[in-house]
Amino acid sequence: MPSQWTVTDPQRLDSFLADQSPQLSRSRIQRMIKMGWVEVNGEEVCKPAHRLKEGDAVFQLDGVETFPDEASITPVDLHLPVLYEDEDCLVINKPAGISVHPGAGMSPGTPTILHGVAHLFTERTLPFSSEGVLVHRLDKETTGCLLIGKTPDAHSRLQKQFEKRDVTKEYLALVAGQPDPPKAVIDAPIGRNLTDRTKMSVLRTSVSREAKTTYRTLESIGDASLLRCQLHTGRTHQIRVHLSSVGYPILGDTAYSSSRSAELTKQRKIQSLCLHAWKLTFFSPMKLKEIAVEAPLPVSLLDALQAFNIQPPA
Repeated sequence: MPSQWTVTDPQRLDSFLADQSPQLSRSRIQRMIKMGWVEVNGEEVCKPAHRLKEGDAVFQLDGVETFPDEASITPVDLHLPVLYEDEDCLVINKPAGISVHPGAGMSPGTPTILHGVAHLFTERTLPFSSEGVLVHRLDKETTGCLLIGKTPDAHSRLQKQFEKRDVTKEYLALVAGQPDPPKAVIDAPIGRNLTDRTKMSVLRTSVSREAKTTYRTLESIGDASLLRCQLHTGRTHQIRVHLSSVGYPILGDTAYSSSRSAELTKQRKIQSLCLHAWKLTFFSPMKLKEIAVEAPLPVSLLDALQAFNIQPPA
């Protein structure tokens, strides 16, 4: 089961976790933090030196004991499409059904996006570090733009852009129902579900974090609508939780479905989550110019749109 503790004495995050899990080495704990397996007050924290305050809630995902060593991330050719590349970074088009990094419950040796990135780095004769390449993350079933740092400096600079919210992230979501109003801002805090710690919920507690999503309806036909969503914050499962909370869950989403969305998913034989990281706009660290990348829609989403006679965006 996932673990959660309340901090009683101010200290570094890695030191705190070392006290709670003496069976783990400090280096393993630091890798775990950098890979996004730890949240503080409902927000992912990737800095081992993060200073905890009295009363902070620390949440650790399940499976830390099996967290992979650096050496276990071996290159695997996943034929990841590269949408953009310069000397500092690259953007890949993440396919559905592949986890970004190893996690709890995965069989040993299961390829992840990290294994595919390791292959891309090998092809380019670049040094690879599993904790210094992923600038952000996408859910296992989400497709689209994923930004990769090619050097430690570029990785750090790109992450700071995400922290300062200087990055524009646009998604396409096929949802159940016809949103009313057709365009809106969902401004509702998100935190860990109080009964199922693997899920997130809209709730107002001391450990929930602000979350803001804008959606605009591109087309509605019958029981489904295609939405263009922009993330203003980057909470876990944010778009899925927000759209479900206002009554328009994403089709193909088993975690945050309604009875109607589950029925539509089954009726139209939708095979995967209809959420696509469509566009990503950021500043290239060294070129200091704006880069805009668009990921073509996957076949699974195109098929789902066709099932409802909804046209893909131009």
